[in-house]
Amino acid sequence: MIQSSELILNPDGSVYHLNLLPENIAHDIIFVGDQNRVEKITQFFDSIEFSTQKREFKTQTGLFKGKRITVMSTGIGPDNIDIVMNELDALVNIDLKTRTPKENLTSLNIIRIGTSGSLQADIPVDSFVMGKFGLGLDNMLRSYLIDEISETAMEDAFIQHTNWDLRKGRPYIIACSEKLEKRLESNRIFKGITGTAGGFYGPQGRVLRLNIQDENLNSKMDNFNYNGTRMTNLEMETSAIYGLGKLLGHNCLSLNAIIANRANGTFSEDPYKAVDELIAYALGKLAE
Repeated sequence: MIQSSELILNPDGSVYHLNLLPENIAHDIIFVGDQNRVEKITQFFDSIEFSTQKREFKTQTGLFKGKRITVMSTGIGPDNIDIVMNELDALVNIDLKTRTPKENLTSLNIIRIGTSGSLQADIPVDSFVMGKFGLGLDNMLRSYLIDEISETAMEDAFIQHTNWDLRKGRPYIIACSEKLEKRLESNRIFKGITGTAGGFYGPQGRVLRLNIQDENLNSKMDNFNYNGTRMTNLEMETSAIYGLGKLLGHNCLSLNAIIANRANGTFSEDPYKAVDELIAYALGKLAE
């Protein structure tokens, strides 16, 4: 039995942070970072059966073209993903009344829809990027046993290429779900390695008033290429989603609308349009 201090439930039996019961979620789930983006997706639904919010975690479940889908905001960063992924898994794979794992486990389909900046000059603003791999620069996933799911040879190549300072922890690389990759790929989508940083400023190479440990890291990441797979973009959630998804047995994929190109310093003239187009694309693929 899992102790109450480890799996914390609210008085109504819902999981602690997400404020959800098992019946509140679908098996197809869309993650967004911003709670205000949840309704930008569910506005296209035929109907909404459930809605709740606690802290930054807003959830709505409903029907889109007859398919039941849940949309959830995760907030920003790998630490929030640790909460969201573990509590979602508890909803489907732990009997919350007996506090014991179920014998028959359920695999969720989880798609992150986000915004990001491109690291490559030829990946323009307003395009879509699919993270074929998630590169974690944040250390969160190192709290778990990840050797069997990690792309160790690619990690070693990245460490050597960037002359990575291991005092910051060893980067980890996790592949996306092949099932969801095939389901959502198309000719208009760029694929590559999505980097996940543990912060927005220094961890992503931004300098305001503080000097950073490696001022050349972004340019070294731009040039990293492993057997034809290169870095495409940098954000703050993907690798954590991929890692916990693989460990827990869920299918995960990250899609980003590129609203900035850091290689040439450009920004989308209409970033909201780019996000809306990505939402429409993802919903259409899920409903097929």
